[in-house]
Amino acid sequence: MDALVNIQPLLLAQLKPGDYVGFTFFIGSMAMAAATVFFFFQFSQVDKKWKDSLLVSGLITFIAAVHYYYMRDFWASSGQSPTEFRYIDWILTVPLMCVEFYLVTKKAGAKIGLLWRLIIASLAMLLFGFLGESTGIYNTPETATMSWVMGLLSGLAYFYILYLVMFGEVKELAAKAGPQVAKAVNILAWFVLVGWAIYPIGYIAGTTGGLFGAQILEGLPMDIVYNIGDAVNKIGFGLVIYSLAVAKTD
Repeated sequence: MDALVNIQPLLLAQLKPGDYVGFTFFIGSMAMAAATVFFFFQFSQVDKKWKDSLLVSGLITFIAAVHYYYMRDFWASSGQSPTEFRYIDWILTVPLMCVEFYLVTKKAGAKIGLLWRLIIASLAMLLFGFLGESTGIYNTPETATMSWVMGLLSGLAYFYILYLVMFGEVKELAAKAGPQVAKAVNILAWFVLVGWAIYPIGYIAGTTGGLFGAQILEGLPMDIVYNIGDAVNKIGFGLVIYSLAVAKTD
């Protein structure tokens, strides 16, 4: 009996029946893990020049799978949103998603400067977002103002990335790389526009007073939105890269 008591803290936290938020954490961790296995197994099936892109896709889902494993247990044991875990995940995976734009356009002449601009913009978007969410939880007029300022700076970084991939240098390079690359980059750009949009929406929903005093998405747990969005964005990103690599290999 004493031995059982001693190992109890080591046991995984159990999800409770009817815990739909916890259910999406579990689905997210399993989906990311399955995608990782798929991308790594397909690594040897694509041409050498596309291996780095597929490797990065696998790393993105692997990092997310590990974080979702811990986020699921954090939620099950505390019932609180794992904000810090999310930002640790995003600060590793989102820059890697931006790296994909560089890798697929590198053969068309993308310079290292483009890679660093994408990485720096993604880090700025996340760091300002984390600072805004960290101050916003105290629910005072002063912290609400700071939360909005940080959110604005984070949004500017996001729109800079969106401009590069939809209208700027990334789009121009993709057009030079050929129709298959241009099509893939266009799909990835829509992931940034539509898929990534859930994050600023969630940020606004969590800001004191909501959007101009209106609480958007009221009653809908943002963790469910984040979990589903993360799985679609990260796995979808990888599948687009995989499809491009296979097409180019054939």
